[in-house]
Amino acid sequence: MKSMTDLDLAGKNVLVRVDFNVPIDEAGNITDDIRMRMVLPTLEYILKQGAKLILCTHRGRPKGKRVEAFSLTPLVPHLEKLLGRSVTLAPDCVGDEVESLVQSVSPETVILLENLRFHEGETANDPGFSEQLARLAEVYINDAFAVSHRAHGSVTGVAAQVAEKGAGFLLQKEMDYFAKAMTNPVRPLAAIIGGAKVSSKITALQNMLDTVDKVIIGGAMANTFLSSQGVAMGASMIEEEYLDVAREFIESAERKGVRIYLPIDFVVADSFSELAVTKNVTFRDIPDSWMALDIGPATTTYFGEALADAKTIIWNGPMGVFEKDPFARGTMALCHTVAASHALSITGGGDSNAAVKKAGEEKNIGYMSTGGGAFLMLMEGKVLPGVAILE
Repeated sequence: MKSMTDLDLAGKNVLVRVDFNVPIDEAGNITDDIRMRMVLPTLEYILKQGAKLILCTHRGRPKGKRVEAFSLTPLVPHLEKLLGRSVTLAPDCVGDEVESLVQSVSPETVILLENLRFHEGETANDPGFSEQLARLAEVYINDAFAVSHRAHGSVTGVAAQVAEKGAGFLLQKEMDYFAKAMTNPVRPLAAIIGGAKVSSKITALQNMLDTVDKVIIGGAMANTFLSSQGVAMGASMIEEEYLDVAREFIESAERKGVRIYLPIDFVVADSFSELAVTKNVTFRDIPDSWMALDIGPATTTYFGEALADAKTIIWNGPMGVFEKDPFARGTMALCHTVAASHALSITGGGDSNAAVKKAGEEKNIGYMSTGGGAFLMLMEGKVLPGVAILE
């Protein structure tokens, strides 16, 4: 994968795919700008080369129609503040008016194209839409790891039509850290996998058996694994159709010498509510009508002991319904444990990163990946389309 530092950018029109799909409140204020700040090194480097900087991104899901609620207008003043220079918002992302704007501005200018997903051609990867985007660029840079698992017009389509292309600093950093974790890790390598569904992560789990030394499984998906071993999980969420798959995974792990850690106690509740009655029980004592919504204190200790000798930790998915305070303690405790570890720690996915932020441990995690879906695809052993096209 060629880096943008290998390309001659001076005086050229450089189209950069970024991911500025950031949360914005009702007053139009950006509530979390991490995705914007993470790409600043790339943008500043390009501007220093004397290039015209053309940024493209999506926001929300307008489904191929112009929806003003998803306009990028609220991003402009914040981006200007971050870059310390003026930013021009184009009236659209393609078309004659946009092309004229790009040609008329001077080098070292920043143009933000309007929401890519105002056009169906973006998600459909329509060649005509990609060709219109490509007309704006002499060089294409992908610095949007979070969408690099999607074969969209601005990710793979335009890259196929621009001869000069490469990776921005953020995309390169994401791929380098994943390689450190999964391709050439310092061992022992421990994977922490949580979240709701086995169905969404079983491919990643199966692929990791050839790489990891131990796997910690939490969240609602642990219910399915325990149920596959004959444990009665009460009213807890279980994917019945994946019981055989979960059982086979545990058996495969045993054959390969990979240790699997499952919860040994839970915080259970009589309803899915912050006002529910809760109590702590062992995994063998879950009442019939109650549901497991967080790992318990014994499991917290058990998982902490499993991580004690880890030299590399990769984490995707929370241990419980951490958004609700009564069920956040297990995930918060694991955040503190991982943060205190001397291992290289890498988190991936919106929920995992949100949990780390809630625990106040952002500065103590080795690397927090910006892409959930892309991160998971890499864990599945697949190639990201947005990366493959650059190679």
